[in-house]
Amino acid sequence: MAFHEALFPLDVARGARGGPERRTDVVPLGSGREERNQRWSRSRRRWDAGYGVKSLAALAQVVEFFEERRGRLHGFRWRDRLDCKSCAPHLAPAARDQTLGAGDGARREFQLIKRYGGAFAPYVREISKPVAGSVRIAVAGVEAPASRFEVDPASGLVRFAQAHAPAAGAAVTAGFLFDTPARFDVDYLEVDLSAFDAGEIPSIPLIEIIL
Repeated sequence: MAFHEALFPLDVARGARGGPERRTDVVPLGSGREERNQRWSRSRRRWDAGYGVKSLAALAQVVEFFEERRGRLHGFRWRDRLDCKSCAPHLAPAARDQTLGAGDGARREFQLIKRYGGAFAPYVREISKPVAGSVRIAVAGVEAPASRFEVDPASGLVRFAQAHAPAAGAAVTAGFLFDTPARFDVDYLEVDLSAFDAGEIPSIPLIEIIL
């Protein structure tokens, strides 16, 4: 699948609307009860970025980005203001935000993840597009120097140096900023240039992609 490590214009993304989507089959029974079946094992996010285009300059920027992605062909990075941190939106990421797993003395690779909920049925989401330089790691509650690990910003894989594999039973935690892999959900942008010094794109539908 073609993917460009390019970030959708942030000024436009800030005005977007959207959120997570799930697919559930609901079958009503004769008793009045219902059967529910989850079709998707994970959520998929959708947005409309058309609300964020407020100027002719922003409009031109979006058109240029759209053309380089060839419409729906190539994926890209999308910054979701509501959900782009390992912590709550109003906080700064900390090295103990999310538990990635536990060491065994030999394992050196851990995938970045984010958990949603905790009391009933926590949802674990794999984070594949961390923001470069934002990842903080702790082992057994102690933050690790950046020299002891590396992070692949294209996959979200954390790899410890050979001599620093986490000890057996040591919890590996992380804090980070991240983007969501997405693509345009149309191959046509309808641009409105009726205003003299401004313009708008009524709808710019985007959808999360699973890599």
